[in-house]
Amino acid sequence: MTRPRRLLLLVAGALLLGLMLFFAISRATPYEETIEHGPAPEVRSNPYLAAERFLTDQGRAVEHAQGIGGLTETKDSRQVLLLLGERSTMTPAQAERLLHWVDKGGHLVFVAERIWDENAGSSGDLLLDALNLQQHEASEKPDDSHVADGAANAEKRPVLTRLYLENENAPAYLAFDTNYHLYDAGGSAHAWANSASATHMLQLRHGSGLITALTDSWIWQNDAIAQYDHAWLLWYLTQDRDVTLIYRTDHDGLLQRLLRYFPEALSAALLLLLLGCWHAAQRQGPLLEPANRGRRQLREHLRGSADFLYRRAGQRHLIATLQNDILRQAQHRHPNLVALDHAGLCKVLAQLSRTPIEAVTHAMRSSLDRKMSNADFTRQVARLQSLRNAL
Repeated sequence: MTRPRRLLLLVAGALLLGLMLFFAISRATPYEETIEHGPAPEVRSNPYLAAERFLTDQGRAVEHAQGIGGLTETKDSRQVLLLLGERSTMTPAQAERLLHWVDKGGHLVFVAERIWDENAGSSGDLLLDALNLQQHEASEKPDDSHVADGAANAEKRPVLTRLYLENENAPAYLAFDTNYHLYDAGGSAHAWANSASATHMLQLRHGSGLITALTDSWIWQNDAIAQYDHAWLLWYLTQDRDVTLIYRTDHDGLLQRLLRYFPEALSAALLLLLLGCWHAAQRQGPLLEPANRGRRQLREHLRGSADFLYRRAGQRHLIATLQNDILRQAQHRHPNLVALDHAGLCKVLAQLSRTPIEAVTHAMRSSLDRKMSNADFTRQVARLQSLRNAL
């Protein structure tokens, strides 16, 4: 192919590619697309972050605490404590200190956790029981929980909770969970908020302080605080006071944190542990057969017993045992043998066994002057055995 022809093909290809790009661009339609990545990590970790930001914008000094341990000793009584977290780990001493802090002028806002148990006469919620408050399911509240007059019965109550204030023409509307009802068993509440079938907020005096009990606190979470009058209620309860917010009273343990933040590392460590156990459990070498329990003979047992006594008791004990055995054998034929002296004893044994008296005297020596060699010990034992057999 000549050079001019090659150049012409390249120009034609570039022109064709340009036309195709122009056609694609002319047919393309621009559009906008919003990709939701979900809430930020700080929002996911703090369900009341919007409430904190709202209070900060209102000029409140907001603090966030992780637990109630030692909190009442360090906090000023002129504060509002929003206790919105789960309180199953609260101790009676902590509840007593908390109420004492309220008694000095603090304002406690907490969420009722337990349902009233008629059989037990308590709910198990330390704060509710101490304040003589009860939480019931809306369908199971007492018949005398509240008495409505004819005008109130004629009015069709809304699903939302209404909060009426003095000098206000319209109530505040709140979206509490209508499945639960707060009952003031002690009759000490001076303010409350009701829905169509239940009471969801009670406020009562406690010493110089104030206590507000709620059936739930989800109205102040990030996705609900902007609805109805939820933000206004938070402002109303915390006005002119600094705020301490507690929405989590328990802490994750080490294992829970490891599972949350290092699942891959834990999986690798577990796999390594399993491989190590498998390697350590491998059998090295051939399998050994169990020993035969009946392979030893009587002679081996006797030899083993004799070796043990020789090592532990010594020569004197073995020889003395043989001598005592000879005396027991001779007593059957000469009952007064034990009353004789050593010379008389040897003489009688010589007569009974028809053995020379020198051999009997040597064999029946009362003690050994020195430790004998193995050969001398064997000969001495042989003499005693011969004398015993002769009897």
